[in-house]
Amino acid sequence: MKKHIGELSLTIVAIIWGSGFVASAAALEHYTPYQILAIRFFIGALLLGVVFFGKLKKIKKSTILKGSVLGIFLYLAFAFQTVGLQYTTPSKNAFLTAVNVVIVPFIAYFIYKRKMDRFELFGAILAISGVGAISLKLTAEVNIGDLLTLICAVGFAFHIFYTTQFVKDEDPILLTLVQMGTAAVLGFVIVFFKGETSLSMNPEGVSNVLYLGVFSTSLAFLLQTFAQKYTTETSAAIILSTEAFWGMVFSIILLSEVITLKMIIGAILILFAIVISETKLKFFKKRPVEEPIEEAM
Repeated sequence: MKKHIGELSLTIVAIIWGSGFVASAAALEHYTPYQILAIRFFIGALLLGVVFFGKLKKIKKSTILKGSVLGIFLYLAFAFQTVGLQYTTPSKNAFLTAVNVVIVPFIAYFIYKRKMDRFELFGAILAISGVGAISLKLTAEVNIGDLLTLICAVGFAFHIFYTTQFVKDEDPILLTLVQMGTAAVLGFVIVFFKGETSLSMNPEGVSNVLYLGVFSTSLAFLLQTFAQKYTTETSAAIILSTEAFWGMVFSIILLSEVITLKMIIGAILILFAIVISETKLKFFKKRPVEEPIEEAM
């Protein structure tokens, strides 16, 4: 039951992040990418800190250490994604970011010598194929932006992997709060370093960045941390990869984007990836046939 709750929670996270594509696009008209990162993580940390202030008294050194590690992975992943986007196309940026779904099982294998689940690995490959079908426009060029985005994918993969590892022994709320705080501090350091301290108070910009901070950051990452307590790292990565599908859905609904055959194929591949990863195709296995019981004569 807890496993299904975890999977449902991760699906909700993917839906929220998918809707965040629209909010991010609107926010970028009023703020720089680095300002958005700093503000959204600050809002996330502030909101969680206010709501769960009483739990701060129980925070442990191990929680601070592990939360800080997650916060560093998280901010660096977003930062490399942001810089990479300046040199590559949005479609390639989205696709290469989603490569984290394939990297996660290899982290478990090479660092922790954990046996790969062939269904999860195949599901991960299907998921990345689906994301590619939705977002990728093939070009032969490989540039610095692509390489930076791949580094971003590695950062997200480590964040997903270690979230599952750390949440086993730590309070999910405090772990999320610390990583939000760490990412916010790093965000403001970069903003000050780049001299981007002047902030717009445009109502549209403020409302969109508030949405990103409250829903796409504090709520989504809190749900993710809770959910990964009950799922494997690879399963979590596959479910979270549906962010691309939900981003497509919200773009169609809110931005009137045209549905294409590639989008439909991508959505089907992602759906198959989740089914294969979660069911291990057990429904194809033959059930033992019960022999009829002969009545005694």
